Amino acid sequence: MVTVDSESQPDSVVAALAGRRIDVPGEGDKQFPLENAPRVREALQRLFIRDKVQHLTCSAACGADLLALDVALQLGVECNVILPFDVQLFRTTSVIDRPGDWGTLYDRIIHSVSEVGRLIILNCDSADASAYEVVTHRIISETLKTVAQSQPLAFIVWEGRPRRSDDATAQFDQLTRRSGFSTRQVLTC
Repeated sequence: MVTVDSESQPDSVVAALAGRRIDVPGEGDKQFPLENAPRVREALQRLFIRDKVQHLTCSAACGADLLALDVALQLGVECNVILPFDVQLFRTTSVIDRPGDWGTLYDRIIHSVSEVGRLIILNCDSADASAYEVVTHRIISETLKTVAQSQPLAFIVWEGRPRRSDDATAQFDQLTRRSGFSTRQVLTC
């Protein structure tokens, strides 16, 4: 399911994206089951085409990020990827630690954006709990730097509700709305 909060559509769109990682089987509430990945990917593709997305900024964790980046790169969208720390450490902690073959996709995407100078590594301390919050703020600021006269667009890929008080996706949703982004929600469940 997709929800849209604004009907205006400029000729091209500069977008930011944040969302859920794939669930760990048997742990807690379902937020993004692996079996829903194809449906979410298709929804993102439809929206990127409909909204004429030309530039996307996000991180590269398994789930929403990698699905969006894969779609965007196949559509010829210019992509910025922002990581909190080293490529290999991020791969270990946020990509291959969940079910699915995310490692190969991550490697291909990181190679692709690195080749054109669009990989931003923030060099945060991996033990710092605020590292992902720093990434969220940087995604928003990079998107706002890229946007010219059109309204920036934010894609929030989640089950539609915050998990807890420090939920990075909920924070992204709130910050982008406060910053004047038009939003699209793609539901993972």
